[in-house]
Amino acid sequence: MALRSALVNVMAQAAKRAARGLVHDFGEVEQLQVSKKGPADFVSNADLKAERVLRQELGKARPDWGFLLEESGAIAGKDAEHRWVVDPLDGTLNFLHGIPHFAITIAAERREEPVAGIVYDPIRDELFWAEKGQGAYLNERRLRVSGRKRLEDAVVATCLPRPGEERQRRGLAELAVVMPEVAEVRRFGSAALDLAYTAAGRYDAYWEWSLKRWDISAGVLLMREAGGLVSEIDGGHKVLETGNVLAANDVLHEPMRRLLARARKAGVKT
Repeated sequence: MALRSALVNVMAQAAKRAARGLVHDFGEVEQLQVSKKGPADFVSNADLKAERVLRQELGKARPDWGFLLEESGAIAGKDAEHRWVVDPLDGTLNFLHGIPHFAITIAAERREEPVAGIVYDPIRDELFWAEKGQGAYLNERRLRVSGRKRLEDAVVATCLPRPGEERQRRGLAELAVVMPEVAEVRRFGSAALDLAYTAAGRYDAYWEWSLKRWDISAGVLLMREAGGLVSEIDGGHKVLETGNVLAANDVLHEPMRRLLARARKAGVKT
């Protein structure tokens, strides 16, 4: 049986407490009050309530730590080296449309490097968790990235930006290059779960541009602890800063990078 540290237990307990409200509100999704943050970008009362619960629970456990939160932004703590990085509802659009594919994700960072993280899917009760140097797990089962070695056998995931954005034109051009080379492409609308699924070997690779740190900090650690490679899409090492993510096993990572580079060379603006 996998033994979770006190730090992982704190995150798991906080996520499961916040999830109670999300699951309740998901069951009454038609009654939710929503406010618009931008084009096709919504925040729900459920999102804000979950964030409040997470702040309370995590703050109680580590009162000196700071926070980086999707809705509330950065909050400094007395401990300048440690902070929680939190997305209370990754996959908000799925949630608001009654699609049961969303997650709570939390990372514990030390000097801006993730040292522990979780991605919790409350509908399936799947807790993906990892701690630096201790491996990655789904509930109590050890995770390893997929062992597939050929792109033609690979199921890969991505997410297209909103219509009308220059990034969507780039994404469509990338799909035109990638789709003929792989078995299938999936687009499910939760970056945190996409990284968790790649760490679990459900996907063989995943890429996406311009994500936020709260989307990926826990997932990046999951990938690394599951034996995968995660970098910037061009192969760089500042993935947490840029949010340009390419994740795969050690065999498929470089072929995927070359495919995406081919799309850019074909004239796609980055």
